[in-house]
Amino acid sequence: MLPGVQQVLLIMKLNELKKELAANKDWNVRLVLPNGESVPAHAHVTEVARIDKKYVDCGGTFRTDSFCRLQTWVADDFKHRLSAGKLLGILNKAAEFLQTEEIDVDVEHEVGVITQFPLESVKLSIDALVLQLGERHTACLAMEKCLPPEPKSQPIQFKPIPVIKALQK
Repeated sequence: MLPGVQQVLLIMKLNELKKELAANKDWNVRLVLPNGESVPAHAHVTEVARIDKKYVDCGGTFRTDSFCRLQTWVADDFKHRLSAGKLLGILNKAAEFLQTEEIDVDVEHEVGVITQFPLESVKLSIDALVLQLGERHTACLAMEKCLPPEPKSQPIQFKPIPVIKALQK
């Protein structure tokens, strides 16, 4: 990505996810990683959390972020399946502490290391309700304060070519 260009990340809100789950209660949920691989179908959602992050960026600006995190876990109970209705029920139980449905959703899943993936979209496939996970990247939030200013281009100054007078004999 070019310096000074910020990526726009589309993350689903909890109310959008709950609407899709409610419309497709009997379908099993499938999580798909950004690389196209599916999380094993027998994965569990072991936690729903509200994460409130308060921080100061590198430019000195205080910021806050809140989001709903779904934590997954894969066990060896291969017959387990998570239906959209069951996930909706878990989210409804969490409503008291989530406090709002206008909150971004991400999924914490272990792929070698624990990673958080923003929820990008939900769509119905031939055999499941697919939750498409995206990628999250770090970025400087205060580029105007942290990066050196772009050099201002100076017009090129041409000096006149000196005229050499021919030597007279």
